[in-house]
Amino acid sequence: MSFANFLSGLKTKAGELKTEALKFKNKDFLNAAMAGSALIAMADGNVSSDEKQKMVKFIETHDALSIFTTSDVIKAFGDFVSQLEFDKDIGEAKAYQALGKMKSNGEAARLLVRMIIAIASADGKFDDNEKRVAVKIAKELGVNPAEFELA
Repeated sequence: MSFANFLSGLKTKAGELKTEALKFKNKDFLNAAMAGSALIAMADGNVSSDEKQKMVKFIETHDALSIFTTSDVIKAFGDFVSQLEFDKDIGEAKAYQALGKMKSNGEAARLLVRMIIAIASADGKFDDNEKRVAVKIAKELGVNPAEFELA
């Protein structure tokens, strides 16, 4: 093996490590985003295809999350929705626990609130149940709901 091939291999491995490190670093944000998405999508009793599409589009276009595959995003979202459907109380506890991990990161917390409002509005309505969940999520994240005209 030539030195050039060896160097090329090292660069490839370094790139793979960086990608893996970024995934690990943002795993909590992905889980928080999917937990918030599931909570807000389930607020009105069902998850519309508009809400799902809005959530996937947000993830695909956000730099910190674009490193995740769409299948990773859908799986995480599906897991939170399934937990909420199976046992609402336990599902909510797990979702709010995932959201709570972002409380110390104000920038991420505000981004999450903007995202869940966009998802809730994807079907053209932002009803009282969705607003109530959005307020609860904002408070869980340590963000004043009034910043987003929720209070």
